[in-house]
Amino acid sequence: MKHLLYTLKLTIGYCFVWLVLLTISCTNSLPTSKHPGNKSKTTGQSYNKKDGFQVKKFKGQLSAPNMAYIEGGMMVMGPLNEGLLQTESRAKRTVSVASFYMEQTVTTNIAWREYLYDIKKDSVEDVYTAALPDTAAWARELAYNDPYIEQYLRFPGFNYYPVVGVSWSQAKKYCEWRTKAVNQHLSRKAGKKYGIEEGGTLPIESGLILPDFRLPTEAEWEHAALAMVGTQSLDFVQGNQRVYPWDGLSMRKTKGKEKGRFRANFKRGRGNYKGIAGESDSNGATSYVYQYPPNDFGLYDMAGNVNEWVYDLYRPLSFQDFDDFNPVRRDDSLDSTKDYDPKNSLINNKSRIYKGGSWKDVAYWLAPGTRRFIDEDSSTATIGFRCAMTSASSDYSKR
Repeated sequence: MKHLLYTLKLTIGYCFVWLVLLTISCTNSLPTSKHPGNKSKTTGQSYNKKDGFQVKKFKGQLSAPNMAYIEGGMMVMGPLNEGLLQTESRAKRTVSVASFYMEQTVTTNIAWREYLYDIKKDSVEDVYTAALPDTAAWARELAYNDPYIEQYLRFPGFNYYPVVGVSWSQAKKYCEWRTKAVNQHLSRKAGKKYGIEEGGTLPIESGLILPDFRLPTEAEWEHAALAMVGTQSLDFVQGNQRVYPWDGLSMRKTKGKEKGRFRANFKRGRGNYKGIAGESDSNGATSYVYQYPPNDFGLYDMAGNVNEWVYDLYRPLSFQDFDDFNPVRRDDSLDSTKDYDPKNSLINNKSRIYKGGSWKDVAYWLAPGTRRFIDEDSSTATIGFRCAMTSASSDYSKR
């Protein structure tokens, strides 16, 4: 009995010491965005006093609908396979991108119809008309694509198929609308506390709204498509590179119950869009956005189905002359339009890059390092897009 009481006292003593040490540790911990402390490290004054400097509680960046977190890092931009086009340099370059968010799927028909519905309520007719996809992008003189022209955007069976016939300029406006729509929804949920009127948005300092939705940069898109996370060795050296958004060179799954099934929706060969009846796993044109397996970041269709717009202006030598951290080409800096022959070149300040390959492309274009371009106001039945978002919560407070 005495031994038991002694053991109990000893245990209580250890617990008391541990609690004291924990309290001291918490008191002296370094400030983070989530735990800034009660006093300013600059002036020593207390936060959140009446008429004083206000520091709102911050639980971290909110989850955005259908967005996946993409951990940034180093990558090698550019194609690993032999180039089909000799109009640009094939040089590769090592760059780094910051962590960001990427939409898990390309933007769908149902998402675009929600956009149309919303702007029709609040905008003039011209704005609504300008937002309509070009359904005539399906039209071909010697092909019977008429049902796609009439039904693809609006028939419920195509709800979760990629929206196409959308230009780069239209995609950019969609991102702007989505930012406003999502943040107004978040503001309605928490706005009473901050006195936000209907239709208004919370201040950025509240931490209760999201950064802007936007088109991904070419570097972000390529990093997200390759999804090299988990492929490095213990000393953080990557022992292999990926040609496609999966390991190996096979376009088919090599293991499991779906062994032999294609990993993406693409053109298999001349006149062969879907294989023979009975073995096909493709619709022939675009396909359901969740039909094929996601890559290691949880992103669907980063190869095939539809090409995707990225933010960057096109220049053949971008890999050589842009920054090596968060690279992007916004304009013709260091590579002026005047350097190209306007009569014989399509390269100008409206030339935008698209990537990823589509249902109408052969396997070569499914490699993340390949790139093509067209005018930002053009649209086709093979190009869609997905949104990206900056990651604005980068404290290492969990460590």
